[in-house]
Amino acid sequence: MLAPKRSKYRKQQRGRRAGQATRGNTVHFGDYGLMAMEPAWITDRQIESARVALTRHIKRVGKVWIRIFPDKPYTKKPAEVRMGSGKGPIEYYVAVVKPGLVMFEMAGVDEATAKEAMRLAGHKLPIATKFVARETGGEMAHESV
Repeated sequence: MLAPKRSKYRKQQRGRRAGQATRGNTVHFGDYGLMAMEPAWITDRQIESARVALTRHIKRVGKVWIRIFPDKPYTKKPAEVRMGSGKGPIEYYVAVVKPGLVMFEMAGVDEATAKEAMRLAGHKLPIATKFVARETGGEMAHESV
């Protein structure tokens, strides 16, 4: 599973999930992407499950980019433990995802295949997702008058 090799602090506070993604909200590397529509914490297992679904459907043709990384530690205390005595041990790591963030990208396959692969990957995630394509950014024809 994905996890940071090392971090400055072992445990983190929860933080906020409000607002839209201001960075990472466009398809940058590939031709097609899977965009988050809701805020969530995506676990390392969910990311891996979605990645496997993507690569299996495209039969390892083309290229896949994972744009999120689980670098936030999630701590949990054991069941039936009294209050106090500090924060619990780290259970797993999560990636903080805000609406508008492109989580996965893909290139080297046709649009129908990419759309189906992204749909399968989206079912592995606990949030609503949307298939997006790269804006062509075509040059506009300039006429001199």
